[in-house]
Amino acid sequence: MHFRKFWRYGKRKKEVSKPLELPCEIEAIRQKALRGYHLEQVLWGKIFLDSIYVPADPETAIIWFRMAAQAGYGPAHNMLGRCYYFGWGCAQNYQQAIAHYTLAAELNDDWGRYNLAIMIMRGIGQAPDLPSACALFQAGTQAGHAKSMNVLARFYEEGWVVSKDRKKAIMLYQQSAQKGDYRGQHNYAVWLAEQGHIEEAVTWWQQAMPQATLDVLHAIQDVTQHLKHNSIDSLRNIVVEKINSNKNTIKLR
Repeated sequence: MHFRKFWRYGKRKKEVSKPLELPCEIEAIRQKALRGYHLEQVLWGKIFLDSIYVPADPETAIIWFRMAAQAGYGPAHNMLGRCYYFGWGCAQNYQQAIAHYTLAAELNDDWGRYNLAIMIMRGIGQAPDLPSACALFQAGTQAGHAKSMNVLARFYEEGWVVSKDRKKAIMLYQQSAQKGDYRGQHNYAVWLAEQGHIEEAVTWWQQAMPQATLDVLHAIQDVTQHLKHNSIDSLRNIVVEKINSNKNTIKLR
């Protein structure tokens, strides 16, 4: 396939006499993608999904993901799974999403494994299978994947297909929080607040907020509305501002 055909940033766009000017670091990604580097092909595809640098063109994004996937690159299969799951540039197709997430997991891609586990856990496109989902989250946890740690913690907290173990759940929430997952940070903060460690809890909530989705922001708001501490009032105000300004964004993972 001749990569140069993608210079003008997508099919069915009006031809322009001069290519768009890209920042040096983005142009470097494009150049490496054109030369067949799989990581940069995925990054360039993501730019077509959601960026300020080129017009959105999810169909072209899929082409780039497919190039890298055909070479056996796990993250590319994960992104194809995302496209089929959400219908980005293609018809929504859960079976195709499962197929690509499975290939990504088999290639040891953490995000593909996690996304597959979520679909299996929730019974999306297939019957729910908590033991299989748990095994995938355990594998992700062993690989150091923060979001897998957070969900595995929930399994231990609720006793889903494993013996209920609150202590282990808290340990996993803490590890997830320390590795930067905003849901893990929120869940660990909730436990800290329950223990009366309000200032430490507020610190974790503050770390969670920049990436937190609307559901987590509302959860923080609900948990903190009955807490009394000097640092809580300012936190609540920030949460309200974040909720009011929250915009729908594409989650590329």
